Amino acid sequence: MGEKYHDSKLKIYSLSSNRPLAEKIAADVGVELGDVTVTTFSDGEIRINLEESVRGDHVYIIQSTSAPSNQHLMELLIMIDALRRASAKTINVVIPYYGYARQDRKARSREPITAKLVANMITEAGADRVLTLDLHAAQLQGFFDIPVDHLLGAPLLANWFIEHDFVGDDVVVVSPDHGGVTRARKLAEFLKCSIAIVDKRRPKANVAEVMNIIGDVEGKTTILIDDLIDTAGTMTAAANALKDRGAKCVYACGSHAVFSGPAIERIRDSAIEKLLITDSIYLPEEKLIDKMEVISVGNLIGHAILRIYEDRPVSPLFEKKFVE
Repeated sequence: MGEKYHDSKLKIYSLSSNRPLAEKIAADVGVELGDVTVTTFSDGEIRINLEESVRGDHVYIIQSTSAPSNQHLMELLIMIDALRRASAKTINVVIPYYGYARQDRKARSREPITAKLVANMITEAGADRVLTLDLHAAQLQGFFDIPVDHLLGAPLLANWFIEHDFVGDDVVVVSPDHGGVTRARKLAEFLKCSIAIVDKRRPKANVAEVMNIIGDVEGKTTILIDDLIDTAGTMTAAANALKDRGAKCVYACGSHAVFSGPAIERIRDSAIEKLLITDSIYLPEEKLIDKMEVISVGNLIGHAILRIYEDRPVSPLFEKKFVE
């Protein structure tokens, strides 16, 4: 990809959450980013101006609902409304990181299901389709009453490990909790290796306590995988436990680098030798430490946009080598 795409009815816009990723996506598709201005009134209200006609166009908005999540979510809703009122033919929302996804059920009495509320807001604003990456739980696709294309980061991460010869019986992919077993198994299939599970108890929010490791990790190269890394408590506690149980070395990977609170310090001080993350969330330079490596999802999302626009299947992008 990367050549000029000559269909003027396909337009891609970036809001303020992750413009560097949007530029990579647009370059892969072969179009220029559309002209939109996002400003804030003195009282904090958001103002969006479309600086060009979108009448009859198929529009793709790039916006992760990462921190500040409320600001980015409101930008997205206002942009959808602007496009709907400007007579765009289809409004396709590209959310590399879908925030509020962890509030997906009533875990205790009188709790909201905020992931569903946000899905309703996006749909009611006028979106026709959602394209996202590594939802916290795959069933969140069903929270939307519009089509959802759910891309996976595992093939991209697998490519890196395969290129560095992390394959076979000497490698174990590790899920840091029971909920991530499916994700770990997918990566393990690519790497032709076994999996292990960290059995942990979480006494309260953002505090993880490792209890046990299910599987053989002694003398193995271990690879932890999670969908998002927030305070990094789960990931680093699991990494240290693997090292204590005799793992030869610990690598880690995650799709969404939320990195809040003490995350960077914890990663720096942990047993993790290298952490692979994607650029689904924009990371400033101060959060990029030496043991991190960023894998871009721009190429993957760009391919997906073209396939959707051209009415071709997205399923080939779930395989290890998706580049045509």
